[in-house]
Amino acid sequence: MTTVIALLGAKALWLTYIWLASCIIGSWLSDRKGYGEKPGLATGLLLTALAIPIWLFWPARPDSRWKVQGPIPRRNAPTVAEARAARHEQERKGEG
Repeated sequence: MTTVIALLGAKALWLTYIWLASCIIGSWLSDRKGYGEKPGLATGLLLTALAIPIWLFWPARPDSRWKVQGPIPRRNAPTVAEARAARHEQERKGEG
């Protein structure tokens, strides 16, 4: 007699890992795109693996980390505040 409960438990564990990973990645992507972590977390909780492609194709806000630093952050990349200050300085020099 085989133990069906143990087989179901292993599959449930892997599905839980996939669910948690999609929540983490969706939260990270939505935060980098300038929408905060909560929308990505909610998308990951409700839509599981569909959250990742949704947030990859969702447009980023103009001053988000995604636009300023790129999709994958570099170590010495300017922060969003530094990029805004530099852009503001360029605009101010262009006016005067």
